Amino acid sequence: MSVPMPVPYADSRPLPPYRALFAVDAKDFTGLPAAQHGPVSQLIPRLVDQALERAGLHELRDAQRFPANTGDGVVFGFDPVHLPFVLWPFLGVLDGVLGTYNRQAVGPRIRLRASVHVGPLPDGGDPGDGNGTARNDTHRLLDSRPVKAILSAASEEVTHIVAIISERVYEDVVLGAYAGLHPDRCVEVPATVEGKGFAQRAWLYVPSPSGNLVRAGVQRSEEPAGAVPTVRAGEPDDVPGTDCSGSSQSVGEGAAVMGNVGRDFTYTARATTYRGTNQHWGGGDNVAGDKRTADRDHR
Repeated sequence: MSVPMPVPYADSRPLPPYRALFAVDAKDFTGLPAAQHGPVSQLIPRLVDQALERAGLHELRDAQRFPANTGDGVVFGFDPVHLPFVLWPFLGVLDGVLGTYNRQAVGPRIRLRASVHVGPLPDGGDPGDGNGTARNDTHRLLDSRPVKAILSAASEEVTHIVAIISERVYEDVVLGAYAGLHPDRCVEVPATVEGKGFAQRAWLYVPSPSGNLVRAGVQRSEEPAGAVPTVRAGEPDDVPGTDCSGSSQSVGEGAAVMGNVGRDFTYTARATTYRGTNQHWGGGDNVAGDKRTADRDHR
């Protein structure tokens, strides 16, 4: 059966309704033994639903639009009226649910990346519902370098979820003061995905930042430290609003760049190495790329 294919710009048509989107992916899922993939894939939506229940979002739990299990996570749409409550308190409640599970679990830890976005998507009860640019961007945000790097750098004992919030959601919900999430809890990052031609401004929110992330952001280069890793900044790229002083910063553990940084930088500490390329960071605790330890590789 043929499906009518709209011709772009040939005529006007109704704009699809705006739908908010929430998606999560599990860290290191592909590194798990094959026998654990199925159970973990079933566990993640149960933990998300449990957090929705505890956050008092019963209506949202029961009214998810075009939900999908992605294997290593879940994605679903919902009425944007719930966006403030998803940002606060749901993300923090989900972090607590994951922490409780990880402290008691015999199996692998479940640590998640989350993305929150909003945009027009078809939602008329048809098979193709939920597909569109907003859905694609939600997954690109989830796979972007900053959110992966921060989750890898943070302590697995403390930080169980890192969320990335799209610019549209941040401006409408956070800056609009509709959510209990204060703007000072978020840090602006450039969300890029290698090989995908994707680059958007977004904001990271870490409900439970671990001590190494906090210490990295506050320890000055003039303060003594046992091991002295250094973040070295080169020249800035030609990006409006970015500036690089070429200075260095010493941190005790973790990785941070204070101010804006362009070009390559390298972070080294004890048995840990971190390398990132061509990233522009705002103030705060920011890293990019992959983190490797002496014991194992992290995705």
